[in-house]
Amino acid sequence: MTDTAIDTRANLAELTVSELSASLKRAIEDGFGYVRVRGEIGNVKYHSSGHIYLDLKDDKATLAGIIWRTAAPRIKVKLEAGLEVVVTGRITTYPGQSKYQIVIETLAPAGLGALMALVEERKKKLTAEGLFDPARKQLLPFLPNVIGVITSPTGAVIRDILHRLQDRFPRHVLVWPVKVQGEGSAEQVTAAINGFNALPEGGKIPRPDLIIVARGGGSLEDLWSFNEENVVRAAAGSMIPLISAIGHETDITLIDFASDKRAPTPTAAAEMAVPVRAELIAEIDSLARRALSCWLRGIENRRTELRAASRALPTAENLLAIPRQRLDGLADRLPLALRANAQVHHTVYSRIAARLTPRMVGVLVERRRDRYEAAAGRLSASVRANAEAHRARLSRHRERVNGFAERSRRAIGLLLDNRDLRVARSAQLLSALSYQGVLARGFALIRDPDGKPLKSVAEMRPGLPIDIELHDGRAQAVVGGATLKAAPEPRRRRRGSSDPGQGSLFGT
Repeated sequence: MTDTAIDTRANLAELTVSELSASLKRAIEDGFGYVRVRGEIGNVKYHSSGHIYLDLKDDKATLAGIIWRTAAPRIKVKLEAGLEVVVTGRITTYPGQSKYQIVIETLAPAGLGALMALVEERKKKLTAEGLFDPARKQLLPFLPNVIGVITSPTGAVIRDILHRLQDRFPRHVLVWPVKVQGEGSAEQVTAAINGFNALPEGGKIPRPDLIIVARGGGSLEDLWSFNEENVVRAAAGSMIPLISAIGHETDITLIDFASDKRAPTPTAAAEMAVPVRAELIAEIDSLARRALSCWLRGIENRRTELRAASRALPTAENLLAIPRQRLDGLADRLPLALRANAQVHHTVYSRIAARLTPRMVGVLVERRRDRYEAAAGRLSASVRANAEAHRARLSRHRERVNGFAERSRRAIGLLLDNRDLRVARSAQLLSALSYQGVLARGFALIRDPDGKPLKSVAEMRPGLPIDIELHDGRAQAVVGGATLKAAPEPRRRRRGSSDPGQGSLFGT
């Protein structure tokens, strides 16, 4: 190295560290400005301030990145390590650590392939944990009393579900409003599922018997909230049966695998939730008719069998003829047999009395007394032993009877509870099907003098006395002479109008 080169370096301008860092910052920002970068996300950190710090990498290099909290809401996908993305932003430096970084303004997955790969990877992980095992799935209740719906309160999904339930079998519906896409959507859906499961039975807010998680169609990014791990785990851990109705029939999300039932559309979810009331009533009527027919047929068969059996049996006269004849013969022989038997015993007693002497009588009496005393001792011991055995057996039987009595009381209590529940349900069904409910809504039932309901204006004539039944009583009236006109057909309710029976969540 020459002396001239050494002198040239010695004449360079002296810079501070801050001045050099500022010069490098201007050079990098002027040289690159806005860039578009494709890479795989490495480490991700959501800071409490709202900023997001991450690393973009490929197989040879790593680039630090930052998303300010003002740009974070525009990111629709939750950032995770391994997701391939395309970002745009400004290249700048961070003097505090002597590094360069990119300030990201927009971020999007690098095509659907990256998102699908992430979904498949997450699906394999959750499948290995057993969250999608069919053995974990619960059966849907046949007729739930309360249905919980988790969806957006402003979309058409909730209206479709309510209208479909009203058409098939009206039920009480609880709506938990949530965001169905964007930041915070997954957390709200998770909280809604856990919230419904946390409701106590018999509380002020009824606990749903069935949960429906619903959303309309959209792109994979729009439906991404339902691929989040916390949503899938909440659906798999729900103790209440859950139906997922996300998107259209071709849209598949991970919550569909964890739910107890997947519906292709929200309307189909409502159809899965409840049966058709009219079909149930028709089926009950058919079963009742069949049961009555079978009962009558069985009674007739028993009557026919009884007649046939009665014809095959002999009469009482034939059954008693031979025994009556034998009884008469024995009655004739009985007096002679009694006299002969008495004579035989008298002879035996006379012979024995002739052999007996006073001394023999004493000996016999003494022997009999000894035998009686020994037998009395044995009998007393046997009586005591038998009494102890009976006492022990009675104690065991008393314990068994007490146990049976307690079980009987519990069984009777359960049986009475079940009967009360069936009576209450039957009363509700009777109230729903009774015409008194129609009268309570402002209608009236008109009968002619014979008590037959009048169904048309043509059956009414001037001067005809009629009986009008309202919900709170009856009144008598006479048809006037004015011309009677048929009432116009009721105007069909437009689709989408609120139903007073179900209630409206959306105001007028």
